[in-house]
Amino acid sequence: MHTDSTSPTIAFLGTGLMGQPMAQRLLDAGYALHVWNRTASKTEALCQAGAHGHASAAQAVAAADITIAMLESGAISREVLQAHGVAQALRPGSLFIDMGSMQPREAREHAALLQARGVLALDAPVSGGTVGAQAGTLAIMVGGPAEVFERAQVQALLAVLGRATRVGEAGSGQLAKLVNQMIVGITIGAVAEGLLLAEKGGADPAKVREAMAGGFAQSRILELHGQRMVAHDFAPRGRMSVQLKDLRNVLASSAELGFEAPITALLAQLYQQALDGGLGPLDHSALFLQLAQRNHMHTGLAQAQLASAQAQSDDGLATAPAPAAAPAP
Repeated sequence: MHTDSTSPTIAFLGTGLMGQPMAQRLLDAGYALHVWNRTASKTEALCQAGAHGHASAAQAVAAADITIAMLESGAISREVLQAHGVAQALRPGSLFIDMGSMQPREAREHAALLQARGVLALDAPVSGGTVGAQAGTLAIMVGGPAEVFERAQVQALLAVLGRATRVGEAGSGQLAKLVNQMIVGITIGAVAEGLLLAEKGGADPAKVREAMAGGFAQSRILELHGQRMVAHDFAPRGRMSVQLKDLRNVLASSAELGFEAPITALLAQLYQQALDGGLGPLDHSALFLQLAQRNHMHTGLAQAQLASAQAQSDDGLATAPAPAAAPAP
């Protein structure tokens, strides 16, 4: 617990699918928590649990020692920092930890913007999905000054959320997250294509997946996303549209570095085709459906999955719950 008088006051911006359980863990650990979300109703459960809700992001961060942002993109993070007045409202000497996903260049720009106002910054994107957020087992990839990351208060805070590793200076955390999403997106494609080939050839894809357990093809993607594929369960945990955004960020950063990433480019095209086919609201494992359609398999399954995802939340996310045993990356 962190109820002593030296415990930092925390502001949390963005309480969606990932942010809400992360913020709840901080509340449960005893931190004083101030929350804001563009859709105010998404802070209600946290406020009932003891958080202080605010009508604006600037109000939420005004008294914070540490601010955590869990926003959808670098563009939205920049909008919140500038147009919403957060950069001006942050106290000099306080710390801003951006845990959303964006391009490394954007993270460096945000760090420079904040440094000019005397505010410290870390970029700390995560992997582990909603289940990892709930359990406090997220993989946290951190970029920024070592002396800031190593502060006891920062270490204690991040430990509530998962396992944090500093990988370099500003922007490096986002670069590590892009590598993570490269591997996730590419491996989902390999698993989907392999299981469909097995089915096309007359083998039971569920049994093929089981047979590979413990072999060199074994992976978390085969275990979790492969199970979603054989169960035809594409309720959104990690959305297809977000996976494509991450792959596009990989390609943009690769171009800046003069690095060729042909496998990622191919997978980005396949995910784009899936979005063009209307699969964007589904889980990123639904690339399986795109590849199935190319092979004239499961022709009615995509329509059925999309019909079940039509119950939409106020920000456009399908409301179908994810099974507790199936974390997204």
